[in-house]
Amino acid sequence: MLIEPGKLLSTINSPDDLKNLDQTQLVRLCDELRHFIIDNVSVYGGHFGASLGVVELTVALHYVFNTPKDQLVWDVGHQAYGHKILTGRRDLFHTNRMYKGISGFPKMKESEYDSFGVGHSSTSISAALGMAAASKYKGLEDRQHIAVIGDGAMTGGLAFEAMNHAGVSNTNLLIVLNDNCMSIDPNVGALKDYLTDITTSHTYNKVKDDVWKILGKVSKFGPNAREIISKVENSIKSFLLSQSNMFESLNLRYFGPVDGHDVNHLVSVMEDLKDIKGPKILHCITMKGKGYGPAENGNQTTWHAPGKFDKVTGEIRKKVYETPQPPKYQDVFGHTLVELARKNDGIMGITPAMPSGSSMNIMMKEMPDRAFDVGIAEQHAVTFSAGLASQGLVPFCNIYSSFMQRAYDQVIHDVCIQDLPVNFCLDRAGFAGADGPTHHGAYDIAYMRCIPNMIIASPMNEAELRNLMYTSQKPRDGKAFTIRYPRGQGVMPDWKTPMEEVKVGTGRKIKDGEEVAILTIGHIGNYAVEACEKLVKRGLNPAHYDMRFVKPLDEDILHEVFKNYSKVITVEDGCLPGGMGSAIIEFMADNGYNAQVSRLGIPDAIIEHGEQLELHKECGFDADGIVEAVIKISEKELAG
Repeated sequence: MLIEPGKLLSTINSPDDLKNLDQTQLVRLCDELRHFIIDNVSVYGGHFGASLGVVELTVALHYVFNTPKDQLVWDVGHQAYGHKILTGRRDLFHTNRMYKGISGFPKMKESEYDSFGVGHSSTSISAALGMAAASKYKGLEDRQHIAVIGDGAMTGGLAFEAMNHAGVSNTNLLIVLNDNCMSIDPNVGALKDYLTDITTSHTYNKVKDDVWKILGKVSKFGPNAREIISKVENSIKSFLLSQSNMFESLNLRYFGPVDGHDVNHLVSVMEDLKDIKGPKILHCITMKGKGYGPAENGNQTTWHAPGKFDKVTGEIRKKVYETPQPPKYQDVFGHTLVELARKNDGIMGITPAMPSGSSMNIMMKEMPDRAFDVGIAEQHAVTFSAGLASQGLVPFCNIYSSFMQRAYDQVIHDVCIQDLPVNFCLDRAGFAGADGPTHHGAYDIAYMRCIPNMIIASPMNEAELRNLMYTSQKPRDGKAFTIRYPRGQGVMPDWKTPMEEVKVGTGRKIKDGEEVAILTIGHIGNYAVEACEKLVKRGLNPAHYDMRFVKPLDEDILHEVFKNYSKVITVEDGCLPGGMGSAIIEFMADNGYNAQVSRLGIPDAIIEHGEQLELHKECGFDADGIVEAVIKISEKELAG
C-alpha cells in the first residue's frame, strides 16, 4: 500500500522545489510532511518520535540553506526521515529499512544530500567541522556547514571534543542543538540539567530576545556594532545566568533557546545566522513525537520505534501467538541479572544510554543504587566498570556489539592490561536487522579475540546465557569475560532454568556423526540443528559441536574433531577474518592436523539492512546454507 502525500508535499521532489514555496505555505507543508511520516511508519514500521520532532527544523534548514552545496549532517540518523522525504526519496520512503530498500539512516551512497553517514551518535560536529575546514582550505568561504545534533547525542564525548576544536577553528560552522531531553530513553547527566536551566530562565530569555532583535539590526549601528553588541550580550548572560557560558567558554557563539516548532521563526533566525561568520550554536527546544498525541503524551521510549500501529487509536500492533513464545535474549539478560544480583551484592549494572534496549531498566527499577545509565558514553562506561572492578565489585557492562567498538581502547588499556574481571554483555551481536551496517555486531569476536586476558563466550540458547552469566559473576583471577548474544528471540519458551556453572573454555557435543563435523558458536548453532535433521533425511550424518567459547577454545573437542573427521565446517554470525573459524584453523596448523575446513559467516564486505533471516540467507549460514555447505564438502550423490 503506497501512502499518498499531501497536495503541497507531492510537489516537492528536491529542496529547490521547496524554495519555490511562499514562506506562508511552510506551516501547511510541515503538517503534510508530519502526517506522511505518521502514515508510513504506522503501516511499515521504523523509527518515529525523533523525526516527528524535527519536522519544522528540517523544512527550515532546506528552505534557508542551499543544500547539497551547503552541507547538512544529521546526528543521530533517527531524525532524518523528513530530510529523506524532501530530498527526492518520498516515493521510495515505503521501502525504508526493508531488504534492498532505502536505509533508515543518512547514507552517502544513497543521496548527494546525505553529506555524511550517521548511524551512531555524536559524530556530526566532528564531521561538519572537517567539511568546514576543507571548504576553508579550498577557498569555498560561501559554503555553509550545519550539524543537527540531538536525540541525546550531545552527551557523547566526541561531541565535546569537536566543540573544543571548533571554537578555535574560525570555520563557517553552525551547530543546531535539537533539545528534546530524550535519546531513546530519557537523557541523563549534568548536561541535561544545564540545558534545562537555560530553557527555564525566563529573565535570561527575555533579555536574550531583546538582544537578538538588536543583533538583527546591526547595520544601523556602524561597522563596530556587532562587536559592541556581543560584549553587551556576554555581560548580560554572565549576570543573569551563571552557567550560560559553557558553550561560549569553548568560543562558540550561543543563540537561543528558540521554539523548534515555529517554522517561520526558525527561517528568520537561520537567515540571520547565515551572515554571522565563525562557529556558532543554535539551541532549539522540540518535543519528540510532536504532532501525534499518543507519542507526545505516552511513553516516548516506546514511541521511539514502535513498529506498526493503528494511527487512529495509537494501538501498537503486536503479533498474537497461539502458543508461548521464547523471550528476547535481552530480557533473559535483564531478569537473570536481577536474579543474580539478589544473591550477590557485589553485582553492578552499567549501560550507555540503552536501559530499555538492553533491559538494564529491570535492574534500574528494582535496584536503582546498583544500576547506572551513563549516557551515550561507551568509553566512560567501560572505564567506569573497570573502576568498580578495581574495588572488588562485579560489573556487568551491557553495550551493543557495534557500540562497543567506540570503547575499544578502554577495553585494552583500562580493563585487560590491568587484568580486571569486568563482564561485558554484548547485545545485538551478529546482524542487527533493519538498522543495517552501522548497527550490525559483525566484528566483536575478531576484535576481542586478539586481546590478552579476555574470555569470549556465546550462548546457543537462553539456558546457556543464564549459565554463562552465572559463571561470569563467580570470583576469578582477573580476565574480562565477554558474553555475546543476538537481537531478538531465543528458542526456549520455558527459559527460566536452574543456573549451573560452566567450566571456562568448554564446549559440548550436540550430535555425533560421520566424516563431516559442524562447529558452531552461539545462537546460530540452532540453524545447524535444523540442517542436521534435513541432512540425515538425505543420507548424510554430520556431527555437530557447540563450541560455546571462542577464547579459550575447547582443545579437547578440537583434538577429537581433527582426529575423527576429515572435513570441518565452522559457522558463526561474525566476520570471517579473525573469527572463530580463523581460530580453529590456527589450532589445526599449530597442532599439525590436516583437514578440509570450510568457514561460514559474515564475509569481508559491508552487509546492508534487512531482516536477520534475510541477511543470514544472503551470507549463506542459515539452515539451508549449512545444508549446501555440507553437501558441497561431502561430494556425494544424495537421496531426495
